[in-house]
Amino acid sequence: MPKIIIYTTPTCVYCKMAKAFFKEHSLAYEEKDVASDLEARKTMVEKSGQLGVPVIDIGGQIVVGFDKSALTELSGVK
Repeated sequence: MPKIIIYTTPTCVYCKMAKAFFKEHSLAYEEKDVASDLEARKTMVEKSGQLGVPVIDIGGQIVVGFDKSALTELSGVK
């Protein structure tokens, strides 16, 4: 199982959808709130080139936004 890191903000609807997807499929993830964690924000921008959230790192593969098909494929959900 690849490591999953999700970069979020508290008010992001798509972040909540992504977290619900992970919970629904019993996938462990690490959440980083880029609204309050400036180091995480810097890392997110370096990885994705984006300021928008969610940015999701699944084993080094970056998904920007809530892309259910990409999340399914990269996380190995059947």
